[in-house]
Amino acid sequence: MDKIVELINQDTLRLKALECVALLDLPQGYIAAGFVRNLVWDALHHKRESTPLNDIDVIYFDTTETDGDAYLIYEAKLKHMMPDVNWQVRNQAIMHLRNGDHPYLSVIDAMRYWPEKETAVAIRKNLNDEVECISAFGFDSLFALEVTFNPKRCYEIFEHRINSKDWLKTWPRLKILPS
Repeated sequence: MDKIVELINQDTLRLKALECVALLDLPQGYIAAGFVRNLVWDALHHKRESTPLNDIDVIYFDTTETDGDAYLIYEAKLKHMMPDVNWQVRNQAIMHLRNGDHPYLSVIDAMRYWPEKETAVAIRKNLNDEVECISAFGFDSLFALEVTFNPKRCYEIFEHRINSKDWLKTWPRLKILPS
């Protein structure tokens, strides 16, 4: 996903956020969801200013983590590095409990359960200091300005997210699709 890397490299806030998360050295640690999705949709809508992020979602996968509150420590460390950001850190190895799913196998497997497919994208700086982008469903629909329901979740959650986040107002060229 060269285009995503190109867009990230033009965004100083996102680059700094990636560097901060890399310092935590979280297993399978990525920044996900709107961090990437919004950036792509903004670019495709030719917005001069980035749509403000409500939060920055950091995901990781650690089956050996025994402290259920470890995410709070990571959030505090990130808040110290970038105090103006609302950080949300979640270990995807335990999120199946909250969601009522079978245990997830990895970060990418956990993203396969997110309500809309275009949100299931994540990015990080890898060990070689290169930007690496992954997606549970590929990138085509994200760049096609589609919002696709994931049948692994109930449609009401999908619909609520579209309406409560004002996506169609913010990005009017989006197309809502069934699964």
